[in-house]
Amino acid sequence: MKAVATSLPEVLIFEPEVFSDTRGYFFESFNTQQFATMIGRQTSFVQDNHSQSKRGVLRGIHYQLDHPQGKLVRVVAGEVFDVAVDLRRSSSNFGKWVGVNLSAENRRQLWVPEKFGHAFAVLSESAEFLYKTTDYWFAGDERTIRWNDPELDIVWPITGNPVVSSKDEQGARFSDAEVYA
Repeated sequence: MKAVATSLPEVLIFEPEVFSDTRGYFFESFNTQQFATMIGRQTSFVQDNHSQSKRGVLRGIHYQLDHPQGKLVRVVAGEVFDVAVDLRRSSSNFGKWVGVNLSAENRRQLWVPEKFGHAFAVLSESAEFLYKTTDYWFAGDERTIRWNDPELDIVWPITGNPVVSSKDEQGARFSDAEVYA
């Protein structure tokens, strides 16, 4: 596994070493020791999630305020544009975002650390999205920032209006959102 830096130092792309032959391929998708070395600290995952979405669906920007979740995300079918937003007011990168294409074909994973918002848009006909989290989901703790907030100015590689949930449509403006110290 190789770690690739992004414009936000804490957010990393992981590219696996793939072994292919006439039978197919094999790769190690996760290794606790290697992951800890690459992110510079120990962490443990407590929950695995799997979602399926159709082309044009946009989910996010989500985060949990009192129970922040680190997320290791990947796509096993299709392709998405995945976004992490720094929500730490004390960070020099507060309000900055990074976006990465994740697909079944490129087998990349993205590490979205705790205290970062997370969102993705489906670029293929459909996509299956897997992610590990470092804390459990708490419904009352979840927060949402509008995916199209002009202050964040995320450049989504989609045409037309995305399909979003009512929760995501009613997300807070970035300037009004509860964020981390």
